[in-house]
Amino acid sequence: MPIPERQGVIPRALLRENAFRTIRDAIVDGTLAPGERLNDAELAQWLGVSRTPVREALARLEEAGLVQTKPGRYTMVTPLDVQAARAAQSVTAAMHELAVRQAVPNLSPEEIETMRAANRRFAEALHAGDVDAAIASDDEFHCVAVTASANSAILSVLEQFSPILRRLERLRFSSLNGRDSVALHDRIIDFCAAGDAERAALAARDNWLSLDPLFECGESDDPPAQ
Repeated sequence: MPIPERQGVIPRALLRENAFRTIRDAIVDGTLAPGERLNDAELAQWLGVSRTPVREALARLEEAGLVQTKPGRYTMVTPLDVQAARAAQSVTAAMHELAVRQAVPNLSPEEIETMRAANRRFAEALHAGDVDAAIASDDEFHCVAVTASANSAILSVLEQFSPILRRLERLRFSSLNGRDSVALHDRIIDFCAAGDAERAALAARDNWLSLDPLFECGESDDPPAQ
């Protein structure tokens, strides 16, 4: 049989998206440190792609506030910025409040149990000091309501602003203060299980606004002088 011309060819859009998500995650988890210079050729070699999807990914990351560029001089990971994180926090809190309010009427018993199981894993990860597992479980917990809300606009906004906040959240989850979120999650679950959309939504908002003490540990730096 004739072999399709495009067999085995990865679509450019997929390469671009994979490059974006991989670099974004490396910035959020600290693999690429705040203030670190970025070289598109080195990133392309690391990712095993051409420089084009890397450059497109860096442009998106700059729009998201995770990368700073000065044409002809440098491209760097944006330093931790408390003001930017506070702005991201207010938007993220509002989106999760809306997601829970819209999701509660649609949540099934199975989805409620998924939230409980995710919160148990979250607590276990915090106790073990496993930051990566804690964040993964926290994401799983909140994803239930975001998915059940069936509101693509909420997901789009969260994908833009959550990474900025997550960079500082990692510091919180590595401390005892992060364990307060377990109890806050339990409140959200209880209200969801009771079908109380309004109180569940407000509890979700409070959960994200409880990150305030985190900002006292943040840093705000300017790009290095050139």
